[in-house]
Amino acid sequence: MAEDVGALLRRLRERVGLTQEQVAERSGVSVRTIRRLENDRSTNHRVATLNLLADALRLEEADRLLLAAALAGSPAAAAAEGAAGPEADPRSGREPAPAAAATAAAAAAAAPPDRVPVHGRLAEAAEELAVEVRRRWRREEAQRRVHDPFPLPVRWTPAPAALTDRAENIQRLGPGEPPCAVDLDGDLRSLAEVYLRIPSGRMVVLGRAGSGKSVLTIRLALDLLETRAPGAHRRVPVVFSVGSWDPSTTALRDWLVGRLLRDHPHLARRSPAGTTLAAALVDGDLVLPVLDGFDEMAEGLRRDALDALNATAAPLVLTSRRDEYAEAVRAAHAPLVWAGCIELSDVTPEDLADYLPRTARTVPAARTSDDDVSGSTWDAVLAELRTCSGPAHRNLAAVLTTPLMVVLARTLYSESGDRDPAELLDGERFPSARSLSEHLLAGFVPAVYRRRAPERDAGGPRSGARYADAVRAERWLGRLAHHLVRTDRERHDLAWWQLGHELSRTARTVALVLATAVVVALADWSVGLLLVPLPAGELLLQGALMGPAAGLGFGAVYAMVDRSGGATAFEPTRVRLTLRAAHAGLGRRSLRTFLARLGQGLIGGTVMGTGCACALTLQRALAAGTPLAHPDVVRGTLINMLVFVLIFGPAAGLVFGLMAALEAPVDVSTAATPVSLLASNRATAGRQFLVLAVALTLAIAFGGYLVVAVLRTVMGPLNWGVQDSLFIGTVCGLGGAAAYVLAFTAWGQWIVLARVWLPLAGRLPADPAAFLEDAYRRGVLRQTGAVYQFRHERLQHHLSRAFRGGHRDFAPAAFGPASADGRPGDGRPAAGDVRPAAGDGRSG
Repeated sequence: MAEDVGALLRRLRERVGLTQEQVAERSGVSVRTIRRLENDRSTNHRVATLNLLADALRLEEADRLLLAAALAGSPAAAAAEGAAGPEADPRSGREPAPAAAATAAAAAAAAPPDRVPVHGRLAEAAEELAVEVRRRWRREEAQRRVHDPFPLPVRWTPAPAALTDRAENIQRLGPGEPPCAVDLDGDLRSLAEVYLRIPSGRMVVLGRAGSGKSVLTIRLALDLLETRAPGAHRRVPVVFSVGSWDPSTTALRDWLVGRLLRDHPHLARRSPAGTTLAAALVDGDLVLPVLDGFDEMAEGLRRDALDALNATAAPLVLTSRRDEYAEAVRAAHAPLVWAGCIELSDVTPEDLADYLPRTARTVPAARTSDDDVSGSTWDAVLAELRTCSGPAHRNLAAVLTTPLMVVLARTLYSESGDRDPAELLDGERFPSARSLSEHLLAGFVPAVYRRRAPERDAGGPRSGARYADAVRAERWLGRLAHHLVRTDRERHDLAWWQLGHELSRTARTVALVLATAVVVALADWSVGLLLVPLPAGELLLQGALMGPAAGLGFGAVYAMVDRSGGATAFEPTRVRLTLRAAHAGLGRRSLRTFLARLGQGLIGGTVMGTGCACALTLQRALAAGTPLAHPDVVRGTLINMLVFVLIFGPAAGLVFGLMAALEAPVDVSTAATPVSLLASNRATAGRQFLVLAVALTLAIAFGGYLVVAVLRTVMGPLNWGVQDSLFIGTVCGLGGAAAYVLAFTAWGQWIVLARVWLPLAGRLPADPAAFLEDAYRRGVLRQTGAVYQFRHERLQHHLSRAFRGGHRDFAPAAFGPASADGRPGDGRPAAGDVRPAAGDGRSG
């Protein structure tokens, strides 16, 4: 019978005469972890950890295969153990017998190194994740029309030695072992095969902007998933946009878990070990991180990121532009350790000749015989590129060397019936390669937003037909691209819950004050018609005064939360309200969250109580014609303020604090898209409104009645009856719940800011969600889990520059006399830079 992992690891360690402490010092693995492994107290062995221990023990290939077979729980472990007898002992200096080598090869086939033992719920989660990733990227390839008419050739060559680790490290060899040649040449069709040739499972993909890195990562993920047999429990390749990772504040493992939870909310369910399924998958080495866009990280973070990646031994794939990666390597004094490195090659003229004609409409050609001959609009351009060598031809040949520019040219000319690609050879119109690139980028959005008959489905015309105006679409897309630009770094995730942050803090606060004032006023009028026999004029005045008072209360709390860095409090919640979580109390939520909500409720309730007291006093004084300075009015106002503060403050604080005890993880069965996340968040906000409305109504109605009863024993008679309790409680319950949803949930801010405020200001379309979805269908945006991203980074930069250049809040930089070295003498930006005239460029 085969040894288990712990016994085998202990035997191998004792065979080379090392203590646990010595192995820990060599491997970097803690002594505690080694003890747990050898005593079989660890049931979730990490492949990376065992690889480190194997390196520290300097195991031969047969022993490594034996350990891999034991790790996978394969019956081949026993056979491999028999093969690794004295003749395979590294101390004997003899080579293993041929039979032993054959048995070791069988063990390797039975237990590939990227297989880990998982069972039950974790295995199901890995299979679900694989299905979701496969479905998502197949849809993405269809949206990009990668296979129409065939994939554009993407080739590569091994990267320079200065950017690649040593061959013996990539192959994870021991001291003195000669490395073998690893062939890394290939093309898009052989990508997975090339990756699997790398023993370490770590690869870096370099290429310039638009060279096809993103398409390559998608194809790699799909190819690896195609070779992943059901139940094999191999790592699931997941593409992560690494540009949003801040290694100075977040560990790689925690960031990966957070991205999985955002893009695949069903992984928030608990594993048998008590952690989330996302954390269990990452910790169990069941996720292969494909980190796309290393160059998109802030310049000051790249070295820290490379250091963090070098501190791990886990397989991964990293993509980057060459220059940015090379700079990080120089700063860190080391490339990505154990990683093979490839560099994408340019598209060749032969590739263009094969590809572009097949994307275009056919046109009649000159008849040279009795047979009909047809060609494409690209034939003349390609012929001139082959025969001419003037500046215009060289510019076009230089531009059409990346898949991005080829796809843009195809979109602009092959899919348009009124444009001739021969204009690309106009040297006067396009005197440089840059002007040609900008022309292709500028023509992309108008080309994909050409007016055409709307497609229909069972529900009628598609909503995207409303956004066929290319001018307005380009303006809105430019604003969205500019929205992603920050002073510290450029973002790439276009999230619907962050669109309102284009507004300044003051504008957001004013908008939410107005929104909460309106809903509270409407609640006052609606309830007053049913419960209070007041004249219509007095009721109208009361609501008009109560609304702003409540709005100021909610606005004050929102401003404090927003300025204290509480933006994450307004992100979409992935929780549902359920009474079954109530018995757990604060066990599922930290005490800090409870106290924060309690404090916010106390402050908001105090401000709202003070404002409502003043509003009621003003309403009654105006109705009765009593001067506001009358002693009875002042005394009544002070009493009302005291009573309302004692009622509203504790009630709001207690109700909002206990909301934390009524939350539990959502059990979502499919991966979130922006639209589905918006829908689920809308449902969650509806449930929050119902719970808050009932809780606030009861707390204020009954709590108010009890507070007044207590105060009567001290202050004497107070005018507060059952009808007053019901009226105030119902108004505050309905209005307060609605105001809370609008001000403190992602869906509420989406409604107030992105659906109302920004469209009224002409800064977004009336239905931003439909516009974003339409842009995704047209190929301008792509979906990455719950967020959108621009299809190409260069397109985002172009749209952002075009928006700033045509916006009145931005002005070209002014320059003083140049210094002797040719730089601007006053230290201002270089020529051609467009920067905000003041502030951050956001208006309103």
